Amino acid sequence: MTTQNPEFSMGRIEFVGLIAMMTATIAFSIDAMLPALPEIAAELSPELAHRAPLILTAFVLGMGLGTFFSGPLSDAFGRRNVVFGGAALYSLSAFVAWMSNSLEVMLVARIFQGLGASGPRVVAVAIIRDLYQGREMARIMSVVMMVFALVPAMAPMLGAGIILTAGWRAIFIAFMAFSIISVVWMGLRLPETLPPENRRPLRARLIIGAVRELIGHRTVRLSILVQSLALAMLFSMIMLVQPIYDTVYGRGESFPLWFGGIAVVAASASLINALLVVRYGMRRLVSIAFGFQILLSGAMYFLNLGALPDPYGFAAFVFFQTCLFFQAGLTLGNLNAIAMEPMGHIAGMAASLVGAISTVLAALIASPVGLMFDGTTKPLALAMLVMAIAAYGMMLYMGRVENRQPAAAE
Repeated sequence: MTTQNPEFSMGRIEFVGLIAMMTATIAFSIDAMLPALPEIAAELSPELAHRAPLILTAFVLGMGLGTFFSGPLSDAFGRRNVVFGGAALYSLSAFVAWMSNSLEVMLVARIFQGLGASGPRVVAVAIIRDLYQGREMARIMSVVMMVFALVPAMAPMLGAGIILTAGWRAIFIAFMAFSIISVVWMGLRLPETLPPENRRPLRARLIIGAVRELIGHRTVRLSILVQSLALAMLFSMIMLVQPIYDTVYGRGESFPLWFGGIAVVAASASLINALLVVRYGMRRLVSIAFGFQILLSGAMYFLNLGALPDPYGFAAFVFFQTCLFFQAGLTLGNLNAIAMEPMGHIAGMAASLVGAISTVLAALIASPVGLMFDGTTKPLALAMLVMAIAAYGMMLYMGRVENRQPAAAE
């Protein structure tokens, strides 16, 4: 295969497998925890069981903060160094979480675990960019994303299997093993892809300047805010979906199977988006998705569809969950593309900052939603409705901005 690095000799299948494993760290670290939430709540927070899902947003918050720096650090010190350092922090934090006897200690450990996971997440994309160009790069990215999309389907089942055989704390041992395997694989088979002569010094003024430019551009600013809301909706669902299956519908044992099946179905959204986006445009597809979400969330909340007699209430919620996951496939990629389109001159820095800002804001929005759970689906439906209305309104305003060229170029 043709790459920019003459010393690179790893086969394409092995390379895709390694990169997919590095990027899958995020999904595995979040979704494998879902079956463990009831036992974690019972052991570490029995009086305030609704706080257990915070271990998910704590990880996301740390990941978002780390994304600010992982890209620039890898540009300055090399890809391998950042991956190794991030993996070390991730594994050490997983060990602390494994040993923790309070939810507060576990939350802190999860924040640092997210910080560590941001290294492989960001650097994996940079490695692909180092080695491939043009259509070949797009092909590799597509295959990696296809493999990555399967992880949320399998992670809850894997987590449930670990809990069944070794208890919920063993999930953190699995995290450490997963990280160690990936970095050893990389250390043995993948050389440094960014030569010293191509590295860029780490300068705070460049990061500050990029932030100012992102925030100062009206369309980019709006797309980041909408992307934050889209992510917050996804994180809110992930935080509450297991308690809802367990407490509301009494289907806690079959939850991993339902979650996996829905994830596989929702993964088709990316393919559908690829077929429709050229014809209808990114902004229109995003607006349609949020408009549909307003109708669906409004029906779930005002008609209280989740409280219908079994199996109708459960079917309504499964449809609600599937549509939310499907919405993510129709919106997140398009919103990221809208934000990046005017930022081609600082693409690497902008990609890191857009991802970081939207992820941190989403975690901060989703955390209170996770605490609203009252044993029904109504708080989640209300939160989805409010966020969908806000996102739809911003998309309408973005359309007005884009129709006024001077304003859109700010």
